[in-house]
Amino acid sequence: MNNLTISEAQKKVDEWIKSIGVKYFSELTNLGILMEEVGELSRLMVRKYGEQSFKESDKGKELADEMADVLWVLFCLANQTGVNLTEALEKNFEKKTTRDATRHLDNEKLKS
Repeated sequence: MNNLTISEAQKKVDEWIKSIGVKYFSELTNLGILMEEVGELSRLMVRKYGEQSFKESDKGKELADEMADVLWVLFCLANQTGVNLTEALEKNFEKKTTRDATRHLDNEKLKS
């Protein structure tokens, strides 16, 4: 799976869901699952980079795996709602580039 494109990943998730996962959970169920996965990622980030200490239940958790879980469910939601994430991301880059052309450069808070 080296150099998997967003489009390829979206398709592979769809194929996996339809063959091994049987079918998609409802969109609202997947939204809830996405929030859970983001929470798990947040918990690990807070413990690794923030001030909270690790608990026994945090052992064995990996940042990459938690991020991949978030992506997985996002791909599911995109597939279910007909969103092409490659196109969406390209449009998002255009929007941010136009909107924020000088915004961050002019932000005094970002200057060292």
